[in-house]
Amino acid sequence: MDYFVPIFIASVVVVGLIRKVPLFDAFVEGAKKGFQILLNIAPTIVGLIVAVDMLKASGAIDMLCDFISPLADTLGFPKEIVPMVLLRPVSGGGSTALLTNIYKDCGPDSFAGQVASVLAGSTETTFYATAVYYGSVKVKKIRHTLVAALSADFTAAVMAVLTVRLILGSG
Repeated sequence: MDYFVPIFIASVVVVGLIRKVPLFDAFVEGAKKGFQILLNIAPTIVGLIVAVDMLKASGAIDMLCDFISPLADTLGFPKEIVPMVLLRPVSGGGSTALLTNIYKDCGPDSFAGQVASVLAGSTETTFYATAVYYGSVKVKKIRHTLVAALSADFTAAVMAVLTVRLILGSG
């Protein structure tokens, strides 16, 4: 496994030489295109990061969690996963930090830990992915994508609770 990447790179170079491709020129052209894509999506990513940090610092996420927790408890959601459900579509790093806190506070084998694990593996950082992918091709109208993706994230949260309850017998 340690040799896979060097063998792959050597194979690309050998095939390029056999086909008489100007390797350095092709590399430089690809690097230019990659840098241009980075320049196109960087403002969106920076804006998203700033917005997430502002939500965390302002306490808005905590207030929203406090508001939603009674309903989540009534529906059988562990209250510990509510912040993760809200933050996962926005921030992968933030939701991973919350996952680690759930493991530390409740334990990875607890109902909340198991649901959080399933949730982490079955949801996407919706806003980040939309910003990166649509930003790179300059798509502006994303409302249908967001509705569908956020609906999928909500469905994944519900199914995470049900899956852990039904298959693992927790909760």
